[in-house]
Amino acid sequence: MASSSSSGSPWTYDVFLSFRGEDTRYGFTSHLTEALRHSGIHSFMDDSGIERGERISGSILQAIERSGIALPIFTPAYASSHYCLDELVKMMECQRTQAQVVMPIFHDVEPSDVRNQRGRYGEAMERHEQRLGRGSDRVMQWRQALTQAANISGFISSPNRNQLGLIEDIVGAVSEKLDSGQLFIADHPVGVESRVHELTMEWLKERSPKPLTIGLFGMGGVGKTTIAKAIYNKISRQFGARSFLANIRENSKHASDLVNLQKQLICDITKTQVFKIPNIDRGKKIIQERFPNIKAFLVLDDVDRINQLKGLCGSHKWFCPGSVIIITTRDLRLLHFIKAGYKYRVREMNKIESLELLSWHAFDQATPLKDLIELSKEVVDYCGGLPLALEILGCCLRDRTIQEWKAVLSKLRRIPNQDIHAKLKISYDGLNDYMEKDIFLDICCFFVNKNRNYVTKILDGCGLHAKYGLQILIERSLIKVGRNKKLEMHDLLQEMGKEIIRGSPPNDPEKRSRLWFHEDVLDVLAAHTGTEAIEGISLKVQGSHRECLIDSVAFKEMKKLRLLQLDDVNLKGDYKHLSKKLRWLCWHRFPLKYIPSNFCQKELVAIDLKYSSLSSLERAPVAGDAEDTQS
Repeated sequence: MASSSSSGSPWTYDVFLSFRGEDTRYGFTSHLTEALRHSGIHSFMDDSGIERGERISGSILQAIERSGIALPIFTPAYASSHYCLDELVKMMECQRTQAQVVMPIFHDVEPSDVRNQRGRYGEAMERHEQRLGRGSDRVMQWRQALTQAANISGFISSPNRNQLGLIEDIVGAVSEKLDSGQLFIADHPVGVESRVHELTMEWLKERSPKPLTIGLFGMGGVGKTTIAKAIYNKISRQFGARSFLANIRENSKHASDLVNLQKQLICDITKTQVFKIPNIDRGKKIIQERFPNIKAFLVLDDVDRINQLKGLCGSHKWFCPGSVIIITTRDLRLLHFIKAGYKYRVREMNKIESLELLSWHAFDQATPLKDLIELSKEVVDYCGGLPLALEILGCCLRDRTIQEWKAVLSKLRRIPNQDIHAKLKISYDGLNDYMEKDIFLDICCFFVNKNRNYVTKILDGCGLHAKYGLQILIERSLIKVGRNKKLEMHDLLQEMGKEIIRGSPPNDPEKRSRLWFHEDVLDVLAAHTGTEAIEGISLKVQGSHRECLIDSVAFKEMKKLRLLQLDDVNLKGDYKHLSKKLRWLCWHRFPLKYIPSNFCQKELVAIDLKYSSLSSLERAPVAGDAEDTQS
């Protein structure tokens, strides 16, 4: 077990040991301390052996206050030390005021002698009263502390009991008490605290007559689970019953898996072992019957199906007022289904946070190395505030040379990191059907920053039921609608979609459904290798390729081409070769003065000829087409 100071605990020490040095310092106490250390339990032990002054020192008082568990070791001579008694008074005060756990150990003494101050304990208290005076407040505090501590169930050591077994029992009990259910958050939780504050400040103080349901949604890798863990660590101790069901998407692929999640939930909340749940419906009934009387804190992490919600938290009536249920998901629609009281989109990191997180993973410090500052900023720009990508690339670039950093960045511009790609692809794989997937891929290649209504009409014309499909993509956090109703998509999601089209391993360009990469498009068109597989093409000519001339025969075999985007392209030959399935033609700087008479596209939904040479929308005679085409 990690020390408290490194695990997010409010304690500096796990355990404070209070003992009279002459009795057990080199025996029982030293063995117990060593056993605690071997178990990873961070304990404070004052082994100076000298009582400094009449009163307990401030450093010892502070150590007691900063310890999660206090272990007073009552030996026959313990009460003869006013120093030990002062420690005990402080421990009992901390038990009352800050929920410190006190676990007394009775070593060769009877608890009743400590409780009633009889025998050696009675003699010691008599001596204290003779020295300090009968009725002394300090002695009264000592007596009260002894009685309170002895009334706590503890551990009893006797000459007949195996000391090693006793120490094992004590270490086991301490370990169990220290396990407060806190979750590991992250090696470097940059920006987590501010997001937890932002997300909890609205509802944390609410006193609702019904259970609260809070939804955290956003794209994959943005940190929903990390935020949920941090909220759990912050709040769960306020609840006697709590449960964190992690990675539900992966852990509920079959009905039996969901039953196992129900078992875990019931066990966590009721603190009773459930041996048999025959089916999901029986599990639902048990939750419905037992949970309404238990104030609980529950996190359902990575939910992606309605049946998961139905099986684990089907109704607010299943839960006690005051309970809190947090759900993380990529699908906003699920939060509507469960009628979540609060819904929060987890935002990406800003550039300052991104640079810090990257630096921790790449350089093991909060800022980049001097020679790699600019390259680090390029990586930050590439990651677009996505913690998952920053962590993966930071680890990938750790201990690399400047040349290696440049090589990795150059490669990423063409081939995305596969770990990032696999994580993001989960959202795509979770779409319901080919229509939703086609809409997503079309947007990746052609419609980012295009008006939502404009795109809807075009894709509806392609038979993709885009109004509903776009809404699904929005709810799944795959796209956003920004200003002026323009569709927005995270750069890494867009890259992921294009990688899906490329195939793994990348297939030949002419076999892909959509072409957008400049060199691939030029190769296919120049070699006339286009096939029926191609449904969309984007060619924006720049630089030395200005006013690119393409033979229209290159489109002859593209029978299913429905989306065509050209910029500064001059098409020579017969326009009849263009697919009759075209629904969208975006041809900026269209080179002709007239629409060719053999350009017959009755199914077009949208045509965009901005910055063109058109002087009339009337069709030109066939004889003039060749001349105009060469213009």
